[in-house]
Amino acid sequence: MKFKKWISATAAALLLATTFVSTTPVAQADEKATTSIAEESIYDLLVDRFFNGSGTNDFDTNTQDPSKFAGGDFTGLQDKLKFIGEMGYTIVSIGPIFSTEKYDGSMPTSYATIERHFGTAEEFQSVVEAYKAKNMSMMVDFPLNNVSPNHEWAKDTAKADWIASTNNGQVQWDLSNKDVQEALIQSATDFVSTYDIGGIRLTHITDADTDFMNKMIAALKETKAALYVITNEASDADFDAAFSPATAEIYRNIFKNVDMDSSKLTEPFTGEKPTQIMVDSLETHRFTFDSANENMFPPTRLKMAMGALFMMPGTPVVQYGTEIAMNGEAKPDTHQLYNFKTDEELIDYIKNVQSLRNKSATLRNGDFKVITNENGLLVFTRTSDEEQWVIMVNNTSKTQRVDLTPEQLGEGKMLNGILHEEKVRINEKQVYPVILDREMVEIYQVKTDEGLNMPYMVALGLVWVIFIGFVVIIIKRGKVRRQEQDAS
Repeated sequence: MKFKKWISATAAALLLATTFVSTTPVAQADEKATTSIAEESIYDLLVDRFFNGSGTNDFDTNTQDPSKFAGGDFTGLQDKLKFIGEMGYTIVSIGPIFSTEKYDGSMPTSYATIERHFGTAEEFQSVVEAYKAKNMSMMVDFPLNNVSPNHEWAKDTAKADWIASTNNGQVQWDLSNKDVQEALIQSATDFVSTYDIGGIRLTHITDADTDFMNKMIAALKETKAALYVITNEASDADFDAAFSPATAEIYRNIFKNVDMDSSKLTEPFTGEKPTQIMVDSLETHRFTFDSANENMFPPTRLKMAMGALFMMPGTPVVQYGTEIAMNGEAKPDTHQLYNFKTDEELIDYIKNVQSLRNKSATLRNGDFKVITNENGLLVFTRTSDEEQWVIMVNNTSKTQRVDLTPEQLGEGKMLNGILHEEKVRINEKQVYPVILDREMVEIYQVKTDEGLNMPYMVALGLVWVIFIGFVVIIIKRGKVRRQEQDAS
């Protein structure tokens, strides 16, 4: 029996050895020294709807009424740090957190105090530091307009001329008023200098002119040079990333079904700034809602969208719940409580794809070149001096084949498929036949073709020799036992 155990252990060790030998590192991990938001990925959530970590702030909450506070808080974000971190996001955007009359922060009553449903200032700083320690930064929304009539400025009679209008039960500031501009800049810079956040998103900026926006952006960056400043509206101001409402519509319409017109896929990449790319937002209906309306299976649709989104240029922005196919047509139904007991297939998929992106500077900011883009079939490359990748997105209703040439990839190369572990070598027609089933994404690393992996083949041969030897020993021992039994 001892010999038998030794044989089994040796075989197992050799199998592990073959696995190790045949596994090529995808890319060397980069140090966290990001200088452009194009290298980041943003996870967009609402504090109240994510996770309730502390009952001490659960006053006037009602989880059965989607329009009320549900109990999510900063402690909950700290409890779920590992969950978000393992998905690979580098920025966690948590919406507006100022004192507010609505769960989503859309009725702020102050720019100076933090909403007590979410927790204390100390708890907020604690969660910011905890995420920063894991190489993730916090981003907070700062609304320039559409505040509560009970906002402290609106109730100050000395500031009556600061109010331009009142619509939909909200107050709109006169953003051309220099006093209002200075007060908003001061409030935003005070907040940034108080808390060690990594980004701020300026919202409700429609009535703000470009000069004022640039003045505010400059003041924020003077307060903290490394701060990212973005918006969720179209603007010509000097934001770190461009935003266009049309971008989400382009990607939503391409990926909600198969065989869709994908000709506009690269339109968002025509500008000089990185583009925020997404399939939906917390202000729109969910992508799951669109794909379900097309009678498609949302998890598959989301895999297609996410697989492409994380590999293309720009800054991916993904809404909380996307990884569990959260549904909804309009808020508050689109702002559901996060269900942590759902299937993790999509979560694992995002982990795998983002792991590749985070390890490879080329996948984040390498040169982007489209090889094929036709009705859902997309093949493109990401290239740098260090490495080359081929990404194939088969968002069609049938298996597709694309023949790549040595002119496109270089001589003596092979394609190492990462997600489905397929290897593609040059064939007798001197092309690399890349074949992918319908509704699948594959990410290929282009490597030098060194032929057969001899250490792998030797180790595999040893495994078979030991296995056959083990079988022979068992058979011989069985014969000896039978002979002894016959003799007795």
